[in-house]
Amino acid sequence: MKNSPQTPAARVLPFLVTAALLTGCTAVASTTDSTDTTSAGTAAVAIDESTTAAEVLAANQETHDDADDYEWDAAVVVQIALDGESASADNGAVTIAGSTVTITAAGTYELSGTLDDGQIVVASSGEGTVRLILNGVEIANSTGAALVVTEADEAMIVLADGSKNSLADTDTYGEDADANAALYSAADLTITGSGSLDVTGNGNDGITSTDGLIINAGTVTVTAVDDGIRGKDYLVVDGGTVTVTAGGDGLKADNEEDVTRGYLALTGGTVDVTAVGDGLQAVTDVVFAGADVTVESGGGHTATVSEDTSAKGVKSGVVTVIDGGTLTVDAADDALHSDGTVRIASGTVTLAAGDDGVHADTALDVIGGVTTITTSYEGLESTTISIGGGTVSITASDDGINASSGSSTTTDTAEAPAPGGGGGGMDADGGETITLTGGTTTIDADGDGFDSNGSATMSGGILVVNGPTNSGNGALDVNGAFTVTGGTLLAAGSAGMAVSPDAGSAQSFVAVSLDSVQAAGTTVQLVNSAGDVVVAFESIKDFQSVVFSSDEVVDGESYSVYVGGTASGQMAAGVYSDGDYASAANTSSATAGVAATGTMGGGGGGPR
Repeated sequence: MKNSPQTPAARVLPFLVTAALLTGCTAVASTTDSTDTTSAGTAAVAIDESTTAAEVLAANQETHDDADDYEWDAAVVVQIALDGESASADNGAVTIAGSTVTITAAGTYELSGTLDDGQIVVASSGEGTVRLILNGVEIANSTGAALVVTEADEAMIVLADGSKNSLADTDTYGEDADANAALYSAADLTITGSGSLDVTGNGNDGITSTDGLIINAGTVTVTAVDDGIRGKDYLVVDGGTVTVTAGGDGLKADNEEDVTRGYLALTGGTVDVTAVGDGLQAVTDVVFAGADVTVESGGGHTATVSEDTSAKGVKSGVVTVIDGGTLTVDAADDALHSDGTVRIASGTVTLAAGDDGVHADTALDVIGGVTTITTSYEGLESTTISIGGGTVSITASDDGINASSGSSTTTDTAEAPAPGGGGGGMDADGGETITLTGGTTTIDADGDGFDSNGSATMSGGILVVNGPTNSGNGALDVNGAFTVTGGTLLAAGSAGMAVSPDAGSAQSFVAVSLDSVQAAGTTVQLVNSAGDVVVAFESIKDFQSVVFSSDEVVDGESYSVYVGGTASGQMAAGVYSDGDYASAANTSSATAGVAATGTMGGGGGGPR
């Protein structure tokens, strides 16, 4: 008779995520030597515009997951009965010394009962999997780990159907302790089954494997004074329900010696993490491909953390890829952070951050999905930022989108934009770029709305910017060239730092500076010489300048600006393709291709 808690296909399918979901236009990300296995600071696969989630996983160390591990012969299962301060078993591979039970050979063992102050030890030097079926087990240990695998070819914990199990360790570990978690394994470890497991890490971590760790199924709840769940080589969650409350990091993979290891993959199941430190942290990669994940780090976006505490929601050393499922983050620091690349390809992402919504040192790409940043200091920040698809909504107390290398010597409010150029701000010397080729992006920013300290290009998609109300920032702020060849752009904000696309852009624009500040909710309509409404806009904030570009704007033609009336035919939040301006006031006119002049010293574009 064979037992199989879950079909193999259900386990391996998440790793075969559809490659096509991650193709599309993208900023140039870091490329590395994929043969380098001496440092985790570089990627295991060269990152470029065609890199997929499946490729990132395939380039990393293969997991120990094996369909055969999930099947066993029920007739040869060894029964181990735990009884308070002792235990009993009728098998030569099980030795019992007081309340310590040691298993010395591969095989399948079913444990039931309670150890009031004891320990289960797996010390198997031979080949084969040591499989522990927990069927109503409660183990506490006042001197060390509750369950420790000191040696095994591979270890598996099966949570029996309908069973409730718990493990709790000591509250004090010595500095030289080998095992320092309530559930500790020095071998590859898998947790599966349909029962539940409550783990309390009183002295350090909750669950730790110094090799790889897979959570395949079951209800796993971890409370730990330090890290919740740690798989050194990799931590994979592809099923079950995982809940972690941690005084340190929530989920963690921290092998720093091999670029193919030290990764997190959340490809299925439900994960809920509350951590004082980082919610999810990987030395190399974090890959989401189908899991439903909720993270709170550092007390959430309203909390203040000390400078020596990292409280990011999700942190990767190389690349973070989101390709399916849901991710909700509330972080005291950055919600999503990567020392390399962040790529959002599909799924639903909701972020609240005390600092950046998404920060990537090298490249940040959005090519699909729905991304909502409900609150942040800066919404999207990286050296290169590319949006080629999906829906992005940003709320920021400073810049909405900021292409910055962090190497500037001036600040956004230190100087006004030079006439005929991009907006004021940091020097364009770090290769900073923003590229828009598709998708719908809406921004509500108190600082600069759309800010590149280098250049920016737009060839498709929709960009709506509700910019600042103060004159020290602008809805658009581009230091270098800002070329528009396609798409729809509507940016409204204060007039002091008004910036327009380059006058030489293939697609023209209309830039309007109104005589006075208009109140939030006011409708502004742009009407061509034939009397047709080209665009109508309802701002959610006070504004005095408006920049509009689309394929309906004819370079050199004069357009009338009406304030008031009604709008219809919504294209994006606040932007409409039609309107009725019969009751509106004609306040001004503007010529397409001529930049607006900011009240503090100029706009973008340049003379024609």
